[in-house]
Amino acid sequence: MKVLVVGGGGREHALVWKLIQSPKVNKVFCAPGNAGISQMAECIEINAEDIEGLLSFAKKEKIDLTVVGPEIPLTNGIVNQFQAAGLKIFGPSKEAAEIEGSKALAKRIMGKYQIPTAQYQVFEEAAPAIDYIRKQGAPIVVKADGLAAGKGVIVAPDEETAVNAVQEIMENKVFGQAGTRVVIEEFLEGEEVSILAFTDGEHVIPMISAQDHKRVFNDDQGPNTGGMGAYAPAPVYTPELAEDVLERIIKPTVAGLKSEGRTYQGVLYVGLMLTGSGPKVLEYNARFGDPETQPVMMLLKTDLVDIIQAILAGELSRQEILWYDEAAVCVVLASGGYPGSYEKGMKIQGLGSAQSESMVFHAGTSFAGNDIVTSGGRVLGVTAKGNSVAEAIKNAYREVDKISFQGMHYRTDIGKKALDR
Repeated sequence: MKVLVVGGGGREHALVWKLIQSPKVNKVFCAPGNAGISQMAECIEINAEDIEGLLSFAKKEKIDLTVVGPEIPLTNGIVNQFQAAGLKIFGPSKEAAEIEGSKALAKRIMGKYQIPTAQYQVFEEAAPAIDYIRKQGAPIVVKADGLAAGKGVIVAPDEETAVNAVQEIMENKVFGQAGTRVVIEEFLEGEEVSILAFTDGEHVIPMISAQDHKRVFNDDQGPNTGGMGAYAPAPVYTPELAEDVLERIIKPTVAGLKSEGRTYQGVLYVGLMLTGSGPKVLEYNARFGDPETQPVMMLLKTDLVDIIQAILAGELSRQEILWYDEAAVCVVLASGGYPGSYEKGMKIQGLGSAQSESMVFHAGTSFAGNDIVTSGGRVLGVTAKGNSVAEAIKNAYREVDKISFQGMHYRTDIGKKALDR
């Protein structure tokens, strides 16, 4: 079969890497892809947000299956348009994907279906939002309602930071239309865990747990990013906790969406905070997480195409999903200045010599002549397996040491929380 992967980041590289291992797949295209993806799939110069262009290409090439990586095409309705054209596509509909596209909607659904989450208020004007912050005090969390590439959440340690966040989002429009509304939430304390789950809209099978590292610097310091690394599985996420989250959070979310007329087929990402009073939902994403997908795909034993076909047929309950009994760690190498402004076009040295248990997933890379150069904030996701988290960490950082580019920076403590346990 011919498969089209939509997107061009580290997550999409991991998906392409997994899909080409399927005996059912004989050709993979990726739009737009990147320098690393081009070494295992044919990259097509179509932007991930150009739904008409992607649809036209899929028809012309007689694509058998399209797999969507990023959130924007999903929230813009790529699944609805492909399905209307009779094409098979993996991902939630526009209506279902709104659980990521609007934090206010996600909160409303959590409230209605009694899914544990932080207390909150939604505001459409800055002045009442600021008044609310003054009444509540800090620490407090300010979120742009819409999509902001993982950077629209400000955890404010004091009132002034929170007020400034509201002004930046609502008045200065730093996230554009995503900041038309803000959600202001109570600050939750605990450890974060990411759970990705396969669902056909009725049945749910969670993937192996992962832990993302959102802050740019070691020890969770500095501003939020799209993710500086991840590891799987997370020891803090015990089998008892997994059962509790499945029954009280993931299943009620999928059932709630269905009863709202938003039947959800695809991957549902649930960002959790493990608080003293139990797990609570921080956020939903309507797709594979990035960088969690990189270590999770390295641990997936079952053919990803088999899982996707079972979901599209509404028969996920009949599909067995197996995992390697190992650990995997992904360390993100970022451009100098990220998550702020950064230069592109830095030549990357040291690629191409990864060990067998390792994989360097490309995120923001492109070609300049024969050279591979930086073209994004998060450049590479150096990922490795091991028999334990400690071994996977050692293997990942051994590969990191081989790579360099001007301005490169990364966290040196990915997975440390697992070791502390």
